[in-house]
Amino acid sequence: MANAIPVVQSGRIRVVRQGSGPLVGPVVYWMFRDQRIRDNWALIHAVDQANKANVPVAIAFNLFDQFLGAKARQLGFMLRGLEKLQGNLQSTLQIPFFLFQGEAIDTIPNFLKECGASLLVTDFSPLRDVRSWKEKICERVDESVTVHEVDAHNIVPLWVASAKLEYSARTLRGKINKLLPEYLIELPAIEPPKIKWSSSNPPIDWPKIIADVVRKGAEVPELEWCEPGEDAAFEVLMGSKKGFLTTRLKTYSTDRNNPLKPQALSGLSPYLHFGQISAQRCALEANKVRKNYTQAVDTFLEEMIVRRELSDNFCYYEPQYDSLLGAWEWARKTLMEHASDKREHIYTREQLEKAQTADPLWNASQLEMVHYGKMHGFMRMYWAKKILEWTNGPEEALAITIYLNDKYHIDGRDPSGYVGCMWSICGVHDQGWRERPVFGKIRYMNYAGCKRKFNVEGYISYVKRLVGESKKRKAEVILDKKAKELRN
Repeated sequence: MANAIPVVQSGRIRVVRQGSGPLVGPVVYWMFRDQRIRDNWALIHAVDQANKANVPVAIAFNLFDQFLGAKARQLGFMLRGLEKLQGNLQSTLQIPFFLFQGEAIDTIPNFLKECGASLLVTDFSPLRDVRSWKEKICERVDESVTVHEVDAHNIVPLWVASAKLEYSARTLRGKINKLLPEYLIELPAIEPPKIKWSSSNPPIDWPKIIADVVRKGAEVPELEWCEPGEDAAFEVLMGSKKGFLTTRLKTYSTDRNNPLKPQALSGLSPYLHFGQISAQRCALEANKVRKNYTQAVDTFLEEMIVRRELSDNFCYYEPQYDSLLGAWEWARKTLMEHASDKREHIYTREQLEKAQTADPLWNASQLEMVHYGKMHGFMRMYWAKKILEWTNGPEEALAITIYLNDKYHIDGRDPSGYVGCMWSICGVHDQGWRERPVFGKIRYMNYAGCKRKFNVEGYISYVKRLVGESKKRKAEVILDKKAKELRN
């Protein structure tokens, strides 16, 4: 076994805990960030290790109660995707899927002990909470258990791309591009494991679990436009009718920053966030059409590889990734020097959440996020910078921005989201600009600048239509529910 050729490149795997015993018990993959079967290096590694040791393999998933403020919108999407994943697992690979509820630091070690596992495989996340859980799980498992962490999310594994906090995309880009030929490779297909799981796993009452989560998080309802699951994700990427690479790619480089042309965007961020599609698969498929759309593909890969992986780098190597303490020294200094500057408006978190400002453009962006679940990327920058301008100081501005981002965006609680807020308010991965009130040397954005870039009135009208349609659908759902109650 020691001389066997690895299926997964060794650089993608970290041994975070070396157990004292041989691999004689089952392999368990604790799935968290990469919620898919296809193109999943962590699952590929788990099955490979199980086959080499002639032991069975299972997937375990732990459902947290409103993780980092997630509501029905995010948890409903995730659970509906996992329900499809379990069905596909049973029909294609015959790998059991166990769903636990509670604290992972309790449920995962208990499950490993119950099934006599020898190896725990985890996927990778740079977020503090997840890393803390892994550390505690390593402390709680039996001394014989080995723990492997596999970066199945980044194309170039985070710890291979860089061993330090990078200052900007410029400092990371060259390192990643140098390693892409080695890591941007076709992934092997997974076959059913040689040894089947012998004990039965309890059935999962998906309708009940989903209904409970949706009820608890009803304050932020689910979305209709974004269908969950691996198949839906691949359809967004490669579908014949509206697929990004097949029908919409050609305008990406020219139109992606125009909030009135959302169809120019890939639409992949919810699927990448929940790991329902692999960034590696997206890049491989994009490279196949590069000769026809060179500029668009290069722009797309810059955003999806360099910028996304830069966000992971920041959140991993900067523990205070969601705090003013995580800003560069020049940015902290200039923000604190201007913290007491007079603001034209001061709004509370509640006023901002309800889009009750004097700026109709900002209000539209907030309403787009609340009702549609996804704000256009260009507007996210303007939105966050105005919160800095309208609150009592940078700490309060950053806290409100992250709170609203995580609560309403379908792709909230993500490294890219935290870095987006930190870029807008704290100048992370940016440079100093001409000094001005409130912002100091942080890059400034205003209404007039937006008017020069796109049709502001058209965007406001577009959001009004979105909100009207959303409210109409909600009213119809309520009426349908009341009608069913009356019939019963």
